[in-house]
Amino acid sequence: MNVPRIFGIAGWKNSGKTGLMVRLVSEMTQRGHVVSTVKHAHHDFDIDKVGADSYRHREAGAHEVTIVSSTRFAIMHELRGAPEPSFEEILSRLAPCDLVLIEGYKREPIPKIEARRLESANREPLAPTDPHIVAIAADHPVTDGHLPAFDLDDTAAIADFIERTTGLRG
Repeated sequence: MNVPRIFGIAGWKNSGKTGLMVRLVSEMTQRGHVVSTVKHAHHDFDIDKVGADSYRHREAGAHEVTIVSSTRFAIMHELRGAPEPSFEEILSRLAPCDLVLIEGYKREPIPKIEARRLESANREPLAPTDPHIVAIAADHPVTDGHLPAFDLDDTAAIADFIERTTGLRG
């Protein structure tokens, strides 16, 4: 594994980003790639339950809390007023892999596919104002541009496109 390839999925709320991410992770791992993901949340989130030991460690003031078991580990880093880490800082903390799929981080200058659904919270296309959007995946016909367009559910074709775009496959 060399420097990981990075590819993003952007879109408005309810545009199908998460469903596409999950299908792509499954497809890419079935193809033999080691895939990591980064999800950007625009709100406060917690992966810890109130009252759990690790929650109590964080509440007591721990800077980082690591939970380890025989099946996984998680490191929670409390910002405690510090600025959100940059995209590059987050990438630097990931273990080596073949591909990092990014959900969110709309403004990062990485190649990305725009997810569009008719039920989206916002139907305004992102592609016209983002030169890093290299394709569109939609649940409806796309007629507004020159970018490759895929059916939102055509996971194999989108995975093929990502492999070609990132150089994972020629």
